Amino acid sequence: MKKLYLLLCLIIAAGCSQAQTPPANSGLPPYHILTTDSVYVTPANLKKNKPVMVIYFSPDCSHCQHLMYDLKPELPKLKNVQIVMITFMPMLKGIQTFQRDFDLAKYHNITIGTEGYTYLVQKFYSVQTTPYIAIYDKYGKLFQSYPKVPKIPVLMETLKKV
Repeated sequence: MKKLYLLLCLIIAAGCSQAQTPPANSGLPPYHILTTDSVYVTPANLKKNKPVMVIYFSPDCSHCQHLMYDLKPELPKLKNVQIVMITFMPMLKGIQTFQRDFDLAKYHNITIGTEGYTYLVQKFYSVQTTPYIAIYDKYGKLFQSYPKVPKIPVLMETLKKV
């Protein structure tokens, strides 16, 4: 009886651990973010048949800032990729400063905002550190995710493939 109970516990634990990461073909997280323009947006605001790159970040994270320094020269090449930058930081002032510092407002394919205290996106991806990057193909299927920052050439190569 003890062996059966132990086996049942192991099966349940294995099932719970699988629930922590999105399935390989899962769609975008059902986010609801407040943008720097004080407008709420959801995945319904995205254009159809275009790839999407979700970047979960923190404006005061040095790794996130370094990613943007490295990615900024490549942004003109990504005009056909919809970039959604989501943070948990509830203060719009910090997000607006980040957007201003990297001159992101001039890129119409970039949406930047906060999910506030919902942590829905953070839980969806099981984010442990920022930045976390998820790339979706034009059909909304998860193509590649990066729990840690990849080298920019690797990221750009992945984006060419979607």
